[in-house]
Amino acid sequence: MVDNEAVMHLAQLMEGTDVMVAVYDQDDRLRFANAAFRKAWHIEDDERPVWSDLMRRNFMARRGTVISADDIDIWLRSVLGRRGKTGFRAFETDLHDGRWLWMTETMHANGWMLCVASDITSLRPDERELRQARDMAIKASQTDDLTGIASRRFVMSKLEALVKAAPAEPAMLAGKTPVEYRAVGCVAVLDIDNFKYINDRFGHSVGDAVLMDFAATIQRLVRKTDVLGRVGGEEFVLVLPNTTTWEAEAIIGRMLAEVRQSRPVREQLSFRYTFSAGLAGARAGDDPADLYRRADLALYAAKMRGRDQIGIDIDSQRTSGSGGG
Repeated sequence: MVDNEAVMHLAQLMEGTDVMVAVYDQDDRLRFANAAFRKAWHIEDDERPVWSDLMRRNFMARRGTVISADDIDIWLRSVLGRRGKTGFRAFETDLHDGRWLWMTETMHANGWMLCVASDITSLRPDERELRQARDMAIKASQTDDLTGIASRRFVMSKLEALVKAAPAEPAMLAGKTPVEYRAVGCVAVLDIDNFKYINDRFGHSVGDAVLMDFAATIQRLVRKTDVLGRVGGEEFVLVLPNTTTWEAEAIIGRMLAEVRQSRPVREQLSFRYTFSAGLAGARAGDDPADLYRRADLALYAAKMRGRDQIGIDIDSQRTSGSGGG
């Protein structure tokens, strides 16, 4: 039962505190921010900006968060690869007004996020450089150097977390037989088609342009709770928690269509490329290696059928409510 009086007092307390509080929805759009948060990030009372748009705007105006980067889009790609991907994250950041903040991000399974920031400017400023170096090292280990998205280490850790979240017993879908249950999530292995030919025919600079374009294109379509990472060469992994294979198939279908329209080489507007995907749903009793293997086999099947399409693990089709039945 909601206590309206308590809610009213809570709202008053949040508006009056120096602690900065904000709530973002599953699309990373600001839905609530108290006065302290709005002031720190220069947000009008009636504004509801998307987080990336807010960061880009403040970067251009040199206000809000200090962003040590020359290219805001590359910085955003890196941060979005980690933002909202764990249940709880804590880190330090500084503002252009000279303040140093301790920030926490708490995620709900539905993609909503609670952000809380406190001013720690006066706390041990002599240790700030050491803490910054630590945070930069952590970020580097979680980021792929070329594309700016999540590294192999980071995305594979999320694959392991997905498998650990799988229930010991399957949760059945309404009206289905015991073998037809809703997957705790899916993993997709994405591979750029004919990448060796692209490198051999056009050179490694074009190959790198394709990799960066692919990462940027897919990252724009990744949901807040999903994780995209590069695991090596032209191969990428997409982890989709709380998603059935038919839902994941629809998401990847949109990615296939978007990549077909992409033109990564400005000097050669006729140049285009595609990718193939293998999809598998996490099941009770899975281990990360087996789940990855099933997705990889599904990718191989998609390649054999002609590329530029999705292969779905047969067992996943049967056990994740996929296939339209």
